[in-house]
Amino acid sequence: MHDLSKLEKRLLRAAAEAIRDFDLIENGDKIMVAVSGGKDSYTLLHLLMRMRERAPIDFELVAVNLDQGQPGYPAEIVERHFQSVGVPYRMLHRDTYSVVRRLVPEGKTTCPVCSRLRRGVLYNAAAEMGCTKIALGHHRDDLIETLLLSALYSGALKSMPPKLRSDDGRNVVIRPLAYAAEEDIAAFSAAMQFPIVPCDLCGSQPNLRRKRVKGLIAELSAEHAAVKGNLLHALKRVVPSHLLDRDLAGKVAAATGKDPWLDAEEDEDGCGVDEAPGEASGLVKLAGASEDR
Repeated sequence: MHDLSKLEKRLLRAAAEAIRDFDLIENGDKIMVAVSGGKDSYTLLHLLMRMRERAPIDFELVAVNLDQGQPGYPAEIVERHFQSVGVPYRMLHRDTYSVVRRLVPEGKTTCPVCSRLRRGVLYNAAAEMGCTKIALGHHRDDLIETLLLSALYSGALKSMPPKLRSDDGRNVVIRPLAYAAEEDIAAFSAAMQFPIVPCDLCGSQPNLRRKRVKGLIAELSAEHAAVKGNLLHALKRVVPSHLLDRDLAGKVAAATGKDPWLDAEEDEDGCGVDEAPGEASGLVKLAGASEDR
């Protein structure tokens, strides 16, 4: 049984560290928190509300739920949660479900089309509401799975950015849970008894590539517990001079460093993620949580 207080503190520290590292929240921000009804977005909303209570800066939160027209979608469950926690909110309804069904052949993955339509609705709503940021609940596992998906199936080294300005410049998307572990979020959500609303539209599709990659990471993690942490740290420690991107080659031509093949023993066992003493003090202050003893 996970200790709820320790789980909350660990998640607060992870969120505060990401916010600090990438300047995700600034004084005067009005943040739309996109809440689907899943464990990740409920946890995100809870953490941001807790941080707002004690943060040294002022920012507003407005929770937004989008009903995409899935048959039987219980939007009232999410609305009741918003009311129970006392957060300003707005309920949106757009029938993107029928559009997805019309555009995507039977048996094909609906996620890309569904995601693009959902993003467009949220972007427009954020602009109309005067929101400066849109907060999404993607976590560490989402980022490392996306890294492998991009490398294996798209031939690119990229992941979900913690902060991204939209192409039209109207919106800034932030991911405060970028450093948070999915297992911690799942345990916290269960302990808090959040009213989970399943996503049947994509969950009903077997053999999605992301599920295969998630399974691969789980298998590797069972053999070596540091795998997930190492993959996240790899996103923080990019060595352009040791890659094959010719556009970067000129910029790093004079760079020096150890060769992973010749100096393999250095990274054989760990990911080298130890923090220097006192490094986490700022994020702990922002999170309002003390270090576990």
